[in-house]
Parts: sequence; C-alpha cells; structure tokens
Amino acid sequence: MLGLLALALLAASPSTDPAAPESAAEKASDAQDKVICKRFLETGSLVKGYRSCKTKREWERERENLRARGPGSNSCRDAANGGAGCSP
Repeated sequence: MLGLLALALLAASPSTDPAAPESAAEKASDAQDKVICKRFLETGSLVKGYRSCKTKREWERERENLRARGPGSNSCRDAANGGAGCSP
C-alpha cells in the first residue's frame, strides 16, 4: 500500500518543464528579432502607399543611419547651393 502511495506521489509531482522561462539575454535578442510592419502613404494620396516589414534591429539601424547623415543631407535644398541634384 505504501508503495502505491509513493508511486502516486511521484506521478503527481510536477516535473521540470522544458519550456522554462528564458534568460534575460535570450528575451532581449528575441525582442530585437521581432518583425514590425509599417505602412507608408504616397505623398498626396490617402490610400496609395506601401507596407515595409523589418525586424526591430533593422528599423533602429536605419534610423541611426539617417541621423548620422545629418539634417538636409541629399535634399533639394542642397541642389540650389551647388550640392547634388534633387532625385525625382
């Protein structure tokens, strides 16, 4: 009888879950790999546009690249000042 009770307790005891909570480093890398989609509207249109999907890491890299170029880089204003021409 005591043996059956021991077996019942072993069967009912919670086992370690292989999908245990991840470490903080793994969660951070997963957050950077999350895909984010953004919708961009064509200038002058309320409905015509396109959708771009990138990971969070790619969006951040693109934002840093734009900031590194500085304000007014490759703009039409530069064309008037002898800079590179305006791209159509």
